[in-house]
Amino acid sequence: MENNTYPFVNTPLPYEYNALEPFIDEKTMKLHHDKHLQTYIDNLNSVMEKYPGLQKLSLEMLIRASRRLPVQIQSTVSNNAGGVFNHRFFFNGLTNPASKEPHGKLSISINRFFSDYECFASEFKKAALSVFGSGYAWLVYGNNRLKIVTTPNQNSPIEQGLCPILCIDVWEHAYYLKHYNVRSEYIEDWFNIINWEEAEQNFLNCINHRK
Repeated sequence: MENNTYPFVNTPLPYEYNALEPFIDEKTMKLHHDKHLQTYIDNLNSVMEKYPGLQKLSLEMLIRASRRLPVQIQSTVSNNAGGVFNHRFFFNGLTNPASKEPHGKLSISINRFFSDYECFASEFKKAALSVFGSGYAWLVYGNNRLKIVTTPNQNSPIEQGLCPILCIDVWEHAYYLKHYNVRSEYIEDWFNIINWEEAEQNFLNCINHRK
């Protein structure tokens, strides 16, 4: 079920809470989805309730337009709309069991821009480790090429006109219960549950959207 306009609701995960075991534990998924994501949804609905003129805007439109909104709500909308979009994108990009590597047009493009999958994985891990504090690492499409970018807090690459393909959430709440402060181990586990079918579809959507 999609839910891209006000009032936003916390749509179910596309799998059971324990489906990503042993790579991401059940308790983390429950807290991450039911508590953290829910808080962003509640905060976004709270501010949107007071601005009926904005209620028809989609989640992505709110993120893109956040700097043109009334000054008093710019940060609140940006942070919380980003929190909803980023979390949903992250959750939808996971599956178990998962393919070990990308396929289709995305695989061809990764080989083109990163030499091969191993080089891509190495660069992506470095990017995810480089995020200071809280944020995300992303594979995105923009200017007719694939790129790896990072965003702080709940910022999203769509603010920069980039089209997201996959991402990893490196806020500590995404991994602390299982991996404690060892982010590198969490990233290695994440590589085992990437939904490459979803990433391939995201990539195709990015290409078609830019045509």
